[in-house]
Amino acid sequence: MSTVGKVTEEIINRSPFLREAMTENLINVSALSRKIQPELEEILGKEVKEGAIVMAIKRMTPGYYYHVDVKIRNFIASLGDFLVRSDLEDFTYKNSNTLALRQSEIMKFLVDQRDYFYTFCHGVGESTIITSNSISKNLLDIFKDEKLKSSSKNLASITIKLPSINTEISGIYYYILKHLAWEGINIVEVVSTANEFTVVVNDEDIDSAFSVLMQLKKSAKIK
Repeated sequence: MSTVGKVTEEIINRSPFLREAMTENLINVSALSRKIQPELEEILGKEVKEGAIVMAIKRMTPGYYYHVDVKIRNFIASLGDFLVRSDLEDFTYKNSNTLALRQSEIMKFLVDQRDYFYTFCHGVGESTIITSNSISKNLLDIFKDEKLKSSSKNLASITIKLPSINTEISGIYYYILKHLAWEGINIVEVVSTANEFTVVVNDEDIDSAFSVLMQLKKSAKIK
C-alpha cells in the first residue's frame, strides 16, 4: 500500500540533484512540499496536506547520496598539493592518417626539453593537444600540414594527484567540477589519467579556481 512517505521519497529520488541539494541543506522544505503536492495527490488519489508532506520529507533517511557525499568529503580531505601551470595553449586538429606520425615527431622533440606541459587526447574525429607556449611554435611547425580546427591561448591548469582509491568512489569529478561551476569558472579542458585529474581554465580564472579547490579541501577536513 502506498503511503505519503513512500510516494514522497519515490518522487524525490527521481531527481538525484534534488536529493543531493537536500543533503547539503540547500532546499526549502515547505517550497518543495508545495511543488510535489499535486503529483503526490494524483498518485495517492486523495488530498494530502502540505504539513504531512513536510513531515515525510524530514523523516527521509539520508540515503545513498548522503553516504556518497561523506565518502567524497573524506577523499577530498586526503588530497595532497595542487600543481599549477600557466602559459598554456591548446590546439585541436582533425584526425587524419598522418596525425599519429606528427605526434611521434613532437614526442621525439620533447625528449630534449625541460619543464614543459604536454597532453594529447585522441578523440573519434579530432585530437586536442595542450602544451606550454614555449614549445607551441615547434608544435605548429610539426603539425603544419594537419587541419587545425581551433586553438586557444592564455590558459592555465591545476593538476590534482589522486590516491588510487579514486576509481572506487563515484562522483569525485562531478563534486569538483560542480563547485567550480557554482563559482562561474569556465572549464576549457579536462584531462585525466588513472591517478591525476587536471582542469584547464583561462589565465584570468586560475586564482579563483585554486581558491575553490583549496576551500573544498579545507572544509572537508572540518567536517
